[in-house]
Amino acid sequence: MTVPSIPRRIVACPRCRGDSVYAAENPFRPFCSERCKNNDFGAWASESYRLAAKPPAPEDDDPDAPFRTDR
Repeated sequence: MTVPSIPRRIVACPRCRGDSVYAAENPFRPFCSERCKNNDFGAWASESYRLAAKPPAPEDDDPDAPFRTDR
């Protein structure tokens, strides 16, 4: 009896959106290539990726304000 083969999982490369094999045989997974992996790492290192956030509330700016427990 033969072992059924597992279909290869193809995902979109997070950097270029090209096809990328998501398996142990791809040392750059989830990226499609070393170039995409390094480009993504460079973007993180240069702080190109940022999360949107609301500015702090005015009462949070005063370090001398008493501690609030109603939050």
